[in-house]
Formats: sequence, C-alpha cells, structure tokens
Amino acid sequence: MREKEEKWSLFWCNLLHPVIFDTVEKHEINRYLKELCQKELVFPDGKRKKPSLSTLRRKLNRYKASGFESLARRTRSDIGKSRKAGPELIAKAIELKREQPRRSHIVINRMLYQIFGKRIPRTSLYRHLKNAGATRLKLGITKRKVRKRWTRDRTHDLWVGDFEEGPYVVCGDEVFPTHLSAFIDCHSRYVVEARYYYNQNMAILIDSLVRAWGVHGKSRELYLDNAKVYHSNGLKSACYALHINLIHRTAGDPAPGGLIERFFRTCQSQFESEVRVGDIMTLDGLNEAFSAWLNMGYHKEIHSEIETTPEKRYQEGLNVIRHVDMDDAIRFFMTVDYRTVDRVFSDIRLKNRYYQVDPSLRGDKVRIRYDPFSGMDSILLYSIKDDAWLGKGTLHDRKTGQEIPSSGQRKLVRNSYLELMINEHNKELEARSKGIDFRKAVQRRRWSFPSFTRKMAALMGRKGGMSAFNAKEHEMLKKAYNRMSGLNATLLTTAFELSVDKTLGAILYECQKLTRERSH
Repeated sequence: MREKEEKWSLFWCNLLHPVIFDTVEKHEINRYLKELCQKELVFPDGKRKKPSLSTLRRKLNRYKASGFESLARRTRSDIGKSRKAGPELIAKAIELKREQPRRSHIVINRMLYQIFGKRIPRTSLYRHLKNAGATRLKLGITKRKVRKRWTRDRTHDLWVGDFEEGPYVVCGDEVFPTHLSAFIDCHSRYVVEARYYYNQNMAILIDSLVRAWGVHGKSRELYLDNAKVYHSNGLKSACYALHINLIHRTAGDPAPGGLIERFFRTCQSQFESEVRVGDIMTLDGLNEAFSAWLNMGYHKEIHSEIETTPEKRYQEGLNVIRHVDMDDAIRFFMTVDYRTVDRVFSDIRLKNRYYQVDPSLRGDKVRIRYDPFSGMDSILLYSIKDDAWLGKGTLHDRKTGQEIPSSGQRKLVRNSYLELMINEHNKELEARSKGIDFRKAVQRRRWSFPSFTRKMAALMGRKGGMSAFNAKEHEMLKKAYNRMSGLNATLLTTAFELSVDKTLGAILYECQKLTRERSH
C-alpha cells in the first residue's frame, strides 16, 4: 500500500473506530453514524466537507468484509490514459517527435490538426512523450551536465572568488553603494578574504588577493567567473608565476558558482539584513562589523554542507602554507609601457606628468612599470633587452629648473621592488578599503543630497536630519535622488502634500510623478 492510500485507510478507520471495536452499542450505531454526518471534517486531500451516511455505511461494511486495506481510495482504471485523445493521435504525436526530436509542441499539434482535426494540450502531450521516452532529454538532444558537489581534500587546494552588491554607506554628506569582494576556501568553506569596497575593478582584485596571499599563502587553484577583471593579463601572469591554476566559469553555466553564491546568501540574510534596519554606517564601520560577524559568527557556526564549523575544518585540512613572494607577485599587476628618455630634460612623460631619471639614460628607450591606482609619485624602469632593473623615475616639475643629480654608476638591483612595497603598498593597502579611486563622481546639483534628506525628515516630522533615517531608508532616498535630476525643495513639499499615506515610499512615488510631468 502506498503512503497516499494508507492515509485514506487511516482516516476512515479513525472515524469509525468506536463502531469497529464495539465501543458503541449495536442499537446506537445508526444514531452515531447520523451524528458523524453532521460534522464538517478535513479529508486527507485537504478538503473540508461532511461525509454522507451511505459513504460511512459502505466504508464500515467494506472494513468488516475485506479489512484495513480495502478502505484505501481506489485508483482510476484509466489513469495515465487520455480520455480525449485517442491512441492513434498519441501514437502519431510520438512518431512525429521521434522523427524530429527538436519539434516543439506547437509544430506537433499543427501537424496533428491537419491529419486528425484535433490537438493535444501541451501538458498532456509532454506526459505521453515522456512515458514513451520521446522527449529531447530521452532522445539525447538535450544533454544536461551531471553535477557533482565542489570538494577538495585539503585546505587551500581551491579558492572560489566573486563580487556581490552590498548595502549603502555614508561618506561625508553623500551615500554610496558598496560591493563585497570575497574568496572562500572550497574544502573548509572558510572565507580567506572578504570586505566591502566602493567599486569592483582591478584595484579591488589586487587588494583582495594581496590580503589573502599575505595571510594564508597561495592556493593550488583559483576559480573565478567570466567578468572582464578576472581575464586581465596581470592576473593570468601572476597565477602562472606563482604556479596557481586559474579556472574560469564556463560561459552560460552559472551552476558551478553555487559555492560562493551560498556564502553571499548567508551574508545577506544574517549580516546585511541587520545592517539595513540600523543606522547607516561608514565603509570602515561596515567592514569592522562584517569582520566581527565573519570571525565570531560564520566561521564558528556548523555548516550544513560539511557538518562542522569552517574554522575547525580549515585547521584539520591545513597541510602546508604555500608562502608568496609579494614582491614577485605584485609586479604582474602593474601596468607596463614603453618610453624614450628625453635628451634635454632627462625625464619621461607619462599621463602628462614628468619623471626624473638617471641622466645616463638620456635617449634610451626603456620599459616602465607603474601602479595606475596609486598616487603615481614614482615609476620603475627596466631595460627592454633583458628586463634588468634601471632604477626609479621620480615626479618633478620642468618649470622649476631643478638640476638632476648624477647617480653615478648604474646599479642593477633585482629585488628592490620589496622596498617599494614596504614604503608605498602597505601604507595604501588599508586606505584602499576606504575607497579606491572613485570612477563615478557624483555630479553636484543645486540641491544637495544632505539638504534633500533633511527636508524630507522635517516634512515627516522626524528629528536629526540625516540620522533620522536607517540604512535601508537611506538606500531608498539615495536611489530616488539619483533618478530625479530636477528635484528641489518646492517639488518635495508638493509631493508630500499630494501623498495620502505620508510614508517614505508614497512621498518618493509622488516626487517621481511630478518630475516626469515637468520633464514633459
């Protein structure tokens, strides 16, 4: 007996229990059954109704004659068979599908209508084709991949990285969206690096990987999606130099990215949901709170997939730490260009700026490397022939007439980039989390965003100006402010007066209607 049939048998037995086991006197059975007919019951199929007297008597007699299993709901004798489409129609549909597996239900029904003057509903047609093994999958046209869960035997065998949209933060008097950059270890589900930034670009990728490599060493493999930043030559070169197998997600196949996506969903439900209902934070405050949640919450909680905590799994699977020569790694992320040293001024022009170099290099063509995301106060010089170190170029102004000191004999220092990393990179590494080169500057308007929020707070009767709204409300206000270029105090006041509910969403909706009317 199937589970569904067993439920029906139990339902009738429970209902007739007093009669079945003679709890009710024989002369009272008829009265008891009539009382049952007056009660509204919930049947196993979820319907609420009253059982009929004839049904109760029939079920009781059936139990006495054939026992418990006879009370199960009987299966229709014609189940699985079409009551409208005849066997010839169904057979022809199967023949048409086998003949050309790519035929859709529309094409098949058109052909059936021409032959028989009838059509088969789409769901019924698919059921008959599936039972006959004549679907695209069964016929081998659609070849779905057989998935396996991502797993590795050891910690740092494989890292998976990606970007995700984050909550809005406040910076001065403005509100900006954030982006979460994260790398997670496949074996342990331990997050080796994750933090929020203002942008998602090459600078963020460098910062995230440098932080992860500096703390955990390198992984054997690195799995990323097909974003343009993950296909940069700098990343590929660095991975080849460090002997890291760089793997990109197959285009049009998002399923393998589920590991990092699962972490993002956990982050959104447990951390970002709390951020959005509280007061809006700065980027530093957001990352501080995120780091606390990551280390005290996520890493210490049982993960359903690995059935232990990521922190414990990380330590148990840690076999070796593959240290990274940061000097060797970072140089691959730098931009490479070629310049000829000016014979008169003994300098190099780059992005309309001038850099002093050794006077002995005047007239030579050199290879230069520089970090476009830094302040670019200096550049690195290498020979074109053997990529030998030639020294630094320092920023200067031709108009000052500063005399260039002779550096004497040229020195070839192979590992001097470590000095650059110590003096420049470490100082700017933390600063990058505060905002790495805004690429989209917010255009100044006549009416600023702080004035807009203060006016909104005053109209709604809230005290505190910008602090009167929580993080989620700030996000709504900022998005609306960016969409409506013609926003001003008069328009906002009018929208407030027109709105019925006096809620933030209703007021912004009226603002949007007014700006559209004025634009037309």
